[in-house]
Amino acid sequence: MKNEQPSRSLFCISLSSRPRWQQFLICSSGFFFGYLVNGICEEYVYNRLQFSYGWYFTFVQGFVYLMLIYLNGFTTKQMVNPWKTYVKLSAVLMGSNGLTKGSLAFLNYPAQIMFKSTKVLPVMVMGAFIPGLRRKYSVQEYISAMLLVVGLILFTLADAKTSPNFSLIGIMMITAALVFDAFLGNLQEAIFTMNPETTQMEMLFCSTVVGMPFLIPPMVLTGELFKAWSSCSQHPYVYGVLIFEAMATFIGQVSVLSLIALFGAATTAMVKALEDSKSERWNKKKLNVAGFD
Repeated sequence: MKNEQPSRSLFCISLSSRPRWQQFLICSSGFFFGYLVNGICEEYVYNRLQFSYGWYFTFVQGFVYLMLIYLNGFTTKQMVNPWKTYVKLSAVLMGSNGLTKGSLAFLNYPAQIMFKSTKVLPVMVMGAFIPGLRRKYSVQEYISAMLLVVGLILFTLADAKTSPNFSLIGIMMITAALVFDAFLGNLQEAIFTMNPETTQMEMLFCSTVVGMPFLIPPMVLTGELFKAWSSCSQHPYVYGVLIFEAMATFIGQVSVLSLIALFGAATTAMVKALEDSKSERWNKKKLNVAGFD
């Protein structure tokens, strides 16, 4: 039946048999860990090593995802949705990842976090227009979301040791990334809602396989493919950092999909906004301890 909720788990941890607060805590913890490590690696690669190749790094990350999904035992025989379902989703996903990573070449981390903190608002607005979802929110919920956004921005500004560094190109890239993110979360929730048998591994696998070809045209047209290949060939240890980042982000991605399936896109966006602000603070502490500042 369409309304039946399937059994869900997160890396062999059963979620369906647990109370809602435990489900939320487990998924949020996995997400927080994955993206905390991701933030540290991004700051190191982009700002410390000066390697600004967002499209290429996302492409490498995709291969790591596929390897990890294979090791988790997923095969295409387990798919319950047609491939065409993931074409639009994959285009949005790769655009979001590439633009977010690429914006760090033009914005410093505090500036990017300020923009990412507003993500919950476009997610709530666009949720009303996604077929199969058509989610409505009350005025009180919008006000609560706005207060959360303002609080996160003030927290970021108060905690940042350096002022946000804005660039017109960077602002355009991160704004486009936010629009993609708003579509992404709601499309994922719609797929889980319309076909509850969809698993997190299926969604991540299909999104990655279909989405990776979308990265090739911008890499070739901008010349990033050849520049990134040459630079990383001269510094092969960068691949080690990227693989480690992708493994951690994989945990975060599967945890995010679990949150979306269980709690919806808007709730997940709020958790991600809170995590972004905490990651910014942890990033600075970790980099200071490592002696990079």
